[in-house]
Amino acid sequence: MMPSPGVRCLLMTLLFSAVLVACNKSETAPASVASSSSSVPATGDSLVEGTIGEASTLIPLLASDSSSHAVAGQIYNGLVKYDKNLNIVGDLAQAYEISDDGLTITFHLRHGVKWHDGAPFTSHDVLYTYHVTIDPKTPTAYAEDFKQVKSLEAPDSHTIVVTYDSPFAPALASWGVNILPAHLLEGKEITKSPLSRKPVGTGPYRFKEWVSGQKIVLEANSDYFEGRPYIDRFIYRIIPDSSTMYMELKAGAIDLMNLTPVQYSRQTSAKSFTSRFNKYRYPSSSYLYMGYNLRHPLFGDKRIRQAMTAAINKDELIQGVLFGMGQKAHGPIVPGRWAYNPTVKDIEYDPAHAADLLAQAGWKDKNSDGILVKDGKPFKFTILTNQGNQQRLMTAQIVQQRLRQVGIDVKIRIVEWAAFLKEFVNKGNFEVVMLAWSISQDPDMYDIWHSSKNKPGELNFIGFKNAEVDRLLIEGRNTFNIEKRKQAYFRIQEILAEEQPYTFLYVPDALPVVSARIRGVEPAPAGIGHNQNRWYVPKSEQVYVP
Repeated sequence: MMPSPGVRCLLMTLLFSAVLVACNKSETAPASVASSSSSVPATGDSLVEGTIGEASTLIPLLASDSSSHAVAGQIYNGLVKYDKNLNIVGDLAQAYEISDDGLTITFHLRHGVKWHDGAPFTSHDVLYTYHVTIDPKTPTAYAEDFKQVKSLEAPDSHTIVVTYDSPFAPALASWGVNILPAHLLEGKEITKSPLSRKPVGTGPYRFKEWVSGQKIVLEANSDYFEGRPYIDRFIYRIIPDSSTMYMELKAGAIDLMNLTPVQYSRQTSAKSFTSRFNKYRYPSSSYLYMGYNLRHPLFGDKRIRQAMTAAINKDELIQGVLFGMGQKAHGPIVPGRWAYNPTVKDIEYDPAHAADLLAQAGWKDKNSDGILVKDGKPFKFTILTNQGNQQRLMTAQIVQQRLRQVGIDVKIRIVEWAAFLKEFVNKGNFEVVMLAWSISQDPDMYDIWHSSKNKPGELNFIGFKNAEVDRLLIEGRNTFNIEKRKQAYFRIQEILAEEQPYTFLYVPDALPVVSARIRGVEPAPAGIGHNQNRWYVPKSEQVYVP
């Protein structure tokens, strides 16, 4: 996957959901699956998921990549979570109350919850998580929400009272942050904790093993407060190439992966496949973009960035890369969300307009190779993206061709995932990156776009700075009035469409596929993974036996 504000998908409040796109199976389910509602849930077996990227750390507070958060999501819990219909419900908190003015939330924590090492979970763990998150020594991208807290109190071991000075729209869902074990971390430097490789949580699965570059193995938590997961082991196999992963799927070596559009449309329709697997298709909550390093002298002029977008045919990308399974992205909020601004005018594909913008910025002459030259220097740069994502590589190659037609020499560099984050993205060591964000139901984008969030390891790694956007981001999160929030986010989208700090490319459809022996998969607005604890394999079909 991609660097993503992983926990932001849980941290942001859901004031109103306009997401009415439930998952839909694209194929008729095989008879054994279609009748799975009559199957008797059974414990046992393993589920093996293929993942392109390897986790960077299993202390989620320190991670900004989706691979880390995917694993951590099985190990830890927050006080609240989203249910299948994208409503906020209790998790480690069995109940909560919000004051009439919206400024105080009282969480009533579950009794009897244990950490995986047997220690009891209490309000002290919540206090520790809050304090370590706002500690300036903690290198985290997720402190800003907690910095809005006026006071945090624990009247007893199972009650938390949070008070805010002023309205803060993402307040409730910000407590979806993974709670950390105080008894193992307090008084120690979190960046040096062994929990980064051997985590201890309260979640449905316990950590078992991490073999670098190969797999992470989790085991069912028999003491889980919502009931032991049916499937004994959850294994993440690290396979940094989607074609190899697909071969492993067909060979029966993995049970779950995300298909590429070509795999979905052309390689998975035969009965030999549909009898063994169920595939799904639904709009994703992510968008692909080209992000410009605004500190680089090439990209400080917005006319250059506008020209880039005008030179790229997004319809060509959707048809050629996604096989029609996606839609154009015009900004950081995907279509269908309440804060999406349908009146924002995208920069249309127009090579002549791109050339005119480039000429206005001083790039008029071309050398013998047809490359634009200014002050004796050719217009060239490198698009940096991560290894193993064929869809992203194809996109970069088409973009490369289109930019070449307007006189820009583009190279493509593919980097292994961990090094990509550590050595390039986090350090701002790039010219242009091609990445994707997974976004939450709430439109709060403070961590990605506010000018204060551009330090190493934070999410505004392109260095975007705009005083009006800064003000609107604060306005949008500091009111409960949905119309005022909408006005702020509509205007932000207009500014970003003008400034083009990213070229927003497309919103792909999600294309997961699951082995047919896995029962209990329930499509819902939240996707298919919302109830993984209840997935199971009938005894007669189990293949991983101790």
